Amino acid sequence: MSNKASHGGARRRLALVAALASVSGFVALTAALAAGPAAATIAIDNFTFGPPAITVAAGTTVTWTNNDDIPHTVRAVDGSFHSKAMDSADSYSFTFAKPGVYSYFCSIHPKMVGKVIVK
Repeated sequence: MSNKASHGGARRRLALVAALASVSGFVALTAALAAGPAAATIAIDNFTFGPPAITVAAGTTVTWTNNDDIPHTVRAVDGSFHSKAMDSADSYSFTFAKPGVYSYFCSIHPKMVGKVIVK
């Protein structure tokens, strides 16, 4: 077999590998997009946030739901987010775009505290 023929075969194999990698990456990206944005939930129950600390990826939307029979709020210590007073069964959502540690509390009951850690 000539040297020219072996180079042609290597080029074809390389092109095939590149094409497969491209298709594989496209399938993975399509699957990730189809799954939609990440979401997490925190329950407000018996004057506590549960879980009290949660770790999520950047871009995740966190939803707090008030399961108590009295109003509560969710307010970031740094002021980056703040819900209105939520009555029983009301929810508030916030999407965390940037990594960091976000401590929060209920502005009606300041001893109620929690933390969202964004990676």
